[in-house]
Amino acid sequence: MEAGFFNDLRFLFVFYMVLALLVTVHGQGTRLGFYSASCPRAESIVRSAVQAHVKSDPSLAAGLLRMHFHDCFVRGCDASVLVAGAGTERTAGANAGLRGFEVIEEAKTQLEAACPGVVSCADILALAARDSVVLSGGVRWEVPTGRRDGRVSKASDVDNLPGPSDSVDVQKKKFADKGLNAQDLVTLVGGHTIGTTACLFFSNRLYNFGGNGGPDPSINPSFLPQLRALCPEKGDGMNRVALDFRSQNRFDTSYFNNLRKGRGILQSDQELWSDASTKPFVQRYSEKTVFNVEFGKAMVKMSNIEVKTGRDGEIRKKCPAFN
Repeated sequence: MEAGFFNDLRFLFVFYMVLALLVTVHGQGTRLGFYSASCPRAESIVRSAVQAHVKSDPSLAAGLLRMHFHDCFVRGCDASVLVAGAGTERTAGANAGLRGFEVIEEAKTQLEAACPGVVSCADILALAARDSVVLSGGVRWEVPTGRRDGRVSKASDVDNLPGPSDSVDVQKKKFADKGLNAQDLVTLVGGHTIGTTACLFFSNRLYNFGGNGGPDPSINPSFLPQLRALCPEKGDGMNRVALDFRSQNRFDTSYFNNLRKGRGILQSDQELWSDASTKPFVQRYSEKTVFNVEFGKAMVKMSNIEVKTGRDGEIRKKCPAFN
């Protein structure tokens, strides 16, 4: 009987250890329900702030999603992109168009009133990105929390962000450096189903592409006049164009269908269809409804890049400034 008792204890120990491993994501220290005791309303407070702003301006959804991506690709998901001041990530050229800072700051103010010094800005940004997708028609996923905020933010660190003219090989290398594979690349870039970009990031495709005297041959000829009308050759490059043409505020699969039709906006996007290593994922996502589910999985994976947990980092009192 005594042996049976100890066997039961061993079973319970193993069971709870396995359960802990399942709840902890990628061994990074984040987990589901991190604030369930310390700040039970954390997620609902963030969701309410995002909902109010996106209802007023639907384009902010894409802004918040993009901000989370830019944060995670530089020093990991530590809210370093939120820090204001000279020489910070926020001032880098690649981050010049980021939007939604006021949404994060409003959520942080409310959280500090409800649970002072508990919820990190990094977690607020991860939750806001998820809520933005849901409010745009995407499928909800569970966001592991427990990130802490970084103490470093340098504009010079932003150079490794994926660029609008990157080849697929360059994109894959940048994603691989963060522990992400080719499928993650296609899935996460699928976030371009919402949002816009400035003409200056792709107008080189419309006129004298690569010095050939004409447009990028991968652009659908019937689509070219529309793009040229939006981005005149002598324009200032600041006009905004939907990354998912005619569906910029709806999180759906039309972005992938557009790539198949030669209607991708960025060169880096359109090449996902022409490259043999990424084309199967574009095709799969354009034909089936699995994209939404896969996007959530890829977001969880991305949101655990180089996170700071435990005693690393800090919990900022205000997101634009270190403590």
